[in-house]
Amino acid sequence: MRTKRPLRHPAVRVVLALGAAGLAVALYLFQPWRLFTTVEVNEAPPSAAASSVPASSAPGAEAEGAQDAPAEPVSGPRTVATGVFVSHEHDTTGTAKVLELADGRRVLRIEDLDTSDGPDLRVWLSDQPVKEGRAGWFNLDDGEHLELGGLKGNKGDANYAIPAGADLEDLRTVTIWCRRFSVSFGAAALA
Repeated sequence: MRTKRPLRHPAVRVVLALGAAGLAVALYLFQPWRLFTTVEVNEAPPSAAASSVPASSAPGAEAEGAQDAPAEPVSGPRTVATGVFVSHEHDTTGTAKVLELADGRRVLRIEDLDTSDGPDLRVWLSDQPVKEGRAGWFNLDDGEHLELGGLKGNKGDANYAIPAGADLEDLRTVTIWCRRFSVSFGAAALA
């Protein structure tokens, strides 16, 4: 009596090949190992390129001996708006701040961020309101949004340059956006 070997049947081989291909695609798309990875970043708060102004250029400086006077420090970054992250698709905590530097540049500073790592995470400014719960997962790409770059780390403090032409009167929401699945991990309303 002859026993059948099921792995030699062509239909079984096709099913196994399709299953392996499906598994490979799922692993590529979902990257489940990222749920267990952490990228920590701890950038210092930004400062303007020009850190001081000579005392001789200050109003009322006397002409004689002014060249020997020490430089006057320029004030540090000014906080323009702040917001606290709420969780969406993944638990997210932290604070977002828009800082204006002495030279006029603006920077988004995210502090004490704690969220999950994920595939293709981006930092966006959006004109859509922050909504709690599942309602907020998908709405932040409905209107205008501005990408500031890839998320530098899912834990810690990071700075993101805001382009000079960005309209911060309209773009009042910060989101950690997963571009691959079009979903917000968390968002903060700037006020």
